[in-house]
Amino acid sequence: MTDVTLDAPSTFPVSARNRLKRYHERGSYDRDAVFAILDAGMLCHVAYVIEGQPYCTPTIYWHEGDMLYWHGSSASRMLRHLKGGTPACLTVSHLDGLVLARSGFNHSLNYRSAMCFGTARILDDPDEKARALVGVVDRFFPGRAAELRQITGQESKATTVIGMRIEEASAKVRAKNVGDDDEDGTHPVWAGVIPVRTIIGEEEPSPGLMPGVERSEALAAYRPGRRLDEALTEAQRLYEGEAARD
Repeated sequence: MTDVTLDAPSTFPVSARNRLKRYHERGSYDRDAVFAILDAGMLCHVAYVIEGQPYCTPTIYWHEGDMLYWHGSSASRMLRHLKGGTPACLTVSHLDGLVLARSGFNHSLNYRSAMCFGTARILDDPDEKARALVGVVDRFFPGRAAELRQITGQESKATTVIGMRIEEASAKVRAKNVGDDDEDGTHPVWAGVIPVRTIIGEEEPSPGLMPGVERSEALAAYRPGRRLDEALTEAQRLYEGEAARD
C-alpha cells in the first residue's frame, strides 16, 4: 500500500516556497528529517486559498512515503473546492521545551516542525479511497482495521479523502539550551529549559464494552506513561512494514 517514490533523491528540491529565510542553520531539506517529524505526529494544519480567502484547517493526517493524506466531511465547502486540485501547505509542529533566558528577547522554544508543499486533490478512484480509509486507521493502530466492522457505503460517501504528493518541503528544529548574550550571564534570574512532553494516560474503556474484550496488539504502542511522539513513530514503522509485505 505504501507509495514511496523509487530512487527518490535524499533531499527535497529547494525553491522560493520552502527556502528557509531565518535561522537557516536550524533547517533541513532532507527527506528523512521531514519524514521523522511527520511520523511523530497525527495532527496537522493545512492552509490554502479559496476565492481569495485564506483558510487553515486542523485535521488528522498520515503519509506513505511522499504522499500525504487527510480527510473530512463531504459536505465541507473547502474540501469540495479541492476537486480540481489546488496548491496547499501542510504543517506539522511539536513543542519540546520552553526556553527561558535572562532577557525577554532571548526567550524561545525547543521545537520540531515540517512544512510540506504540493497540490491537494480529492481521491476519486474508489479503490484508492478505500485503501486510504484503511490507512487512516492502520497508520496509527497497525492491524486494527481488520478488527473493525466494515465501513458502510454511506459512511464512505460522507467522507472525503485528500491526497497530496510532497513537491517541496523543509524541516526546522531547535533543540538546545538558552542562547543568552554574554553580558546577561550575571543577571540574577533563573534561566534554562523546561521540557514539554505529551504523555499517554491510563485508558478509559467504553461503558458499553462487552465483558472479556481486551486491548489488541494493534494498540501495543500506546502504553500509559509513554511519550506520544515515540508511540506514533513506532506505529509508523510497523505500518510501513506491513505495507511492504502487501
